[in-house]
Amino acid sequence: MIPLPHLSIQVINFSATGPGDWQVLSDHAVAADQVGVDRLAVSDHVAFGDDLADYADPTKGGTAGGRQPTGPDGLWLEPLTTLTWLAARTTRIRLQTGILLAALRRPVVLAKTTATLDVLSGGRLDLGVGVGWQAAEYEAAGLDFSGRGPLLDQSLEVCQALWSRPRASYSGDSLSFEGMHAMPKPVSGSVPIWVSGTVNRRTARRLAHFGTGWIPWGDDRADVTGGITRMRSLLAEMGLENDGFQVQGPVPVVQDSDGVLNLESTMAEIPDLVASGVTDCRLALRLPPEAEEATDLLGRAVEAFRIAAGREA
Repeated sequence: MIPLPHLSIQVINFSATGPGDWQVLSDHAVAADQVGVDRLAVSDHVAFGDDLADYADPTKGGTAGGRQPTGPDGLWLEPLTTLTWLAARTTRIRLQTGILLAALRRPVVLAKTTATLDVLSGGRLDLGVGVGWQAAEYEAAGLDFSGRGPLLDQSLEVCQALWSRPRASYSGDSLSFEGMHAMPKPVSGSVPIWVSGTVNRRTARRLAHFGTGWIPWGDDRADVTGGITRMRSLLAEMGLENDGFQVQGPVPVVQDSDGVLNLESTMAEIPDLVASGVTDCRLALRLPPEAEEATDLLGRAVEAFRIAAGREA
């Protein structure tokens, strides 16, 4: 059953230069938790090579015209560690990797880390995963960038086996084990997996096999309504389940002529997004650094969203 539409934000766990400390990151997460934002996400990069141009190359997994938000020396906090820190400061908001380059972590360790975070947060983890765009990152981990798709699938297969079975076995390319015990299990027996990618056969298979939700990328994110239609059509063509998955979609932010956020106009897009199949409405707000002001802005956004989405009168 598809849930009521949710409002999500991204909190910034990276900085182009040294931020001094990361208190603003915590303040924004706590504010979102207090006022009723449904989900928060953090990004992932483990390391960078010198050349970041492939971020703008869709054939490499980037997005046309895109620009990496920091240079190679930008500061990026590891997302699962960061979410554990934020879990200890929040009580109800769901915590999402958006996205995790899961194949860079050894699968058995990834299964343990994510299960631990899910347990310590009271079952609030959503694992958003993708293959990324940077060959140098895979090479630094001793992995073949050209095989990143199968590596991700293997990681997810191992995680699901270790999460769900009291005595797990696995047999795959260059990795196999029998009779392995991995406790504790996630709170609900598994961690919801959100698959990121464009509409293609690899993403469609991954979504059908593993996915609770889909995080569209590239042109399919820019035109999320068309992307949902294309993904459902492709799944049907491939004989795979083509309904029932959640979808994250961006909410276009509308500003007045003086550059001030117009919440009413911004939220006017919500009914059409929801009607198209978007369940997780991602609002890219520029939050003020002051905790009180961020709390006020997020509170007004949540109220406007719930009215627009029909979640309260």
